[in-house]
Amino acid sequence: MTVQKQTKIVHPGGFTGGVVCVPGDKSISHRTALLAGLSAGTSEISGFLQAEDCLNTLKAMESFGARSWIDDEGMLSVQGTGGKMIEPVGPLDVGNSGTGMRLLAGLCAGSPIQVTLTGDESLLSRPMGRIQEPLQQMGARVDLTPQGTAPMTIQGGQLHGIEYRLPTASAQVKSCCILAGLYATGRTTVLEPIPTRDHTERMLRAVGAPIRVEGQFISVEGYGPQGPKFLARPYVVPGDFSSAAYWLAAAAAIPGVQVRAEGVGLNLRRTALLDVLRRMGAQVEIERTSAPTDPEVYGNVTVTGAALNGTEVSGDEIPNLIDELPLVAVLGALARGRTEIRDAGELRVKESDRVAVMAENLANMGVQVAERPDGMVVEGSATVAPVKSIRSYGDHRIAMSMSVLAIFSAEPVCIGNVACVDTSYPDFWKQLSTLGVKVE
Repeated sequence: MTVQKQTKIVHPGGFTGGVVCVPGDKSISHRTALLAGLSAGTSEISGFLQAEDCLNTLKAMESFGARSWIDDEGMLSVQGTGGKMIEPVGPLDVGNSGTGMRLLAGLCAGSPIQVTLTGDESLLSRPMGRIQEPLQQMGARVDLTPQGTAPMTIQGGQLHGIEYRLPTASAQVKSCCILAGLYATGRTTVLEPIPTRDHTERMLRAVGAPIRVEGQFISVEGYGPQGPKFLARPYVVPGDFSSAAYWLAAAAAIPGVQVRAEGVGLNLRRTALLDVLRRMGAQVEIERTSAPTDPEVYGNVTVTGAALNGTEVSGDEIPNLIDELPLVAVLGALARGRTEIRDAGELRVKESDRVAVMAENLANMGVQVAERPDGMVVEGSATVAPVKSIRSYGDHRIAMSMSVLAIFSAEPVCIGNVACVDTSYPDFWKQLSTLGVKVE
């Protein structure tokens, strides 16, 4: 990795807004790779995110027997295994992707194969006991390190359905259990304390899986050890709302500036940031362009900036805002008054401890911030005056969020270790430049 790729210098000002088309949704790309890889026949996927995390999941499915290729137009074709997975040779490295590891673990638990899942240093520090417990209750063997982290070795097969109450709201753990439940005998039911992202439920329904959602209970009838017999189908991956969020947030904080993000996912369990922007004073307009038959809702979002006011985010809003909370902290620094983030302890076990890292970086840029066990309090109307450099801690969302704050700095901001951005948004820096900001 070159020094130039590891470090970016973002110059202040210049953000003009405009129209953006963001890369495909990361969460949905993971799931299309999995379902297409399991299906019989060849599925075509348009909009698939060709970033490191999703490509690692695709490579893992190839290790199980699927084949894939991408044409000159960016269309991904996946020839599936028909539901039968072969045992891979050696460990599967999923890089930085917690989503990929937890979803793949669910599939591996259902098949009579032994698989070791590993990843980069950041992923190997993240808790995996939260999926070990339900998978072992279902009958799989799951071995972790003494610290409860990956590398994770799974001996799968002969699962039985269970009813499992999630200790903490987590779409990844929920999806892991549901995918394992496809290979179980009987019914698997997951009870989530707070509604979380429902991409897995929507996509399984689209391929005809026997899945039911009744309030906070999600149930799937297992196919038994033979697994599901899904047929190949076309998929459309909408633009990633979490990627569009950086440009929407930047526009929101500059009175009169407008950004229009086209073709982005509008799943209500992903777009809570729009409610936050409205509360803070920005103008938000939504235009739906998806068809009624599409599993996911998508369309165009236009945000027009204004003088923002501080707000509070907490409770049921948090799961639908979890990836955008670093951005909320940035907006809090730029708004009038106080912004408080609560009930967000899950941020501490992401690619970095995002509570501690954001508090540190905000303070280093002259923002008054108080760290809390489950969030932070940010005092707004800050004069952004950075230290010589800012650390991303190898976390793509920290790097991109701090780049937005750098636009409002009094001087250029050097952000280190930014190669991590390639895991989710390879063209981020190019897009920032297109929107008028000078980046070196």
